[in-house]
Amino acid sequence: MGFLIYFALIIIIPLWAQMNVKGAYKKFSQVPSSSQMPGAEVARKILDANGLYDVTVEETGGVLSDHYDPRSKTVRLSSNNYHGHSIASAAVAAHEVGHAIQDQQDYAFLRFRHALVPIASLGSNLSWILILVGIILTSQNLLLLGIIFMAAAVLFQVVTLPVEFNASNRAMDQVISLGIIRNDEERETKKVLNAAALTYVAAAAIAVLELLRFILMFIGMNQDD
Repeated sequence: MGFLIYFALIIIIPLWAQMNVKGAYKKFSQVPSSSQMPGAEVARKILDANGLYDVTVEETGGVLSDHYDPRSKTVRLSSNNYHGHSIASAAVAAHEVGHAIQDQQDYAFLRFRHALVPIASLGSNLSWILILVGIILTSQNLLLLGIIFMAAAVLFQVVTLPVEFNASNRAMDQVISLGIIRNDEERETKKVLNAAALTYVAAAAIAVLELLRFILMFIGMNQDD
């Protein structure tokens, strides 16, 4: 019964977070901002206000595929947010520029996350293979190695949280100080940013739960010997 509850949680939590962010985005993408600035203009205004003239703003395909690329110094906004005049578009654009500001200011957690990328990528690809083989062969060494690789991927997920929350805080500061939104629009803007943050919280929570499950499995193997 416990396993059924556990697997239900790891399915329900991410779905709930995704529904939350999609619901908030859909709702506030229909609400025009008072400034009527499209997302691309919001991003450019914040970048210029912070002296980030070398960072470009580009349109990209997909839905909610917005991101900041530190390698090319580019803020990429999905078409709806690039052209959109809504509160949601302004919030998303400002959030991605928040990452560009972090990059400019050498934000410690962002640097740490970048350093973890190759290790986390290797860990996420190898961990499940090692863990499954370790379980099938009842090999404690393989299971432990898989857990170590998984821990690296989980650490990346956990470090992502302060990076995302900090970018959202920077976004709120910028859209308020630059007059992109009015005081009565702050609540709606925060709802969009908080809903997006929930997806990262959910992903980190699930990753930690999975790691703990395999750690307990490893401890159980040791006790059986």
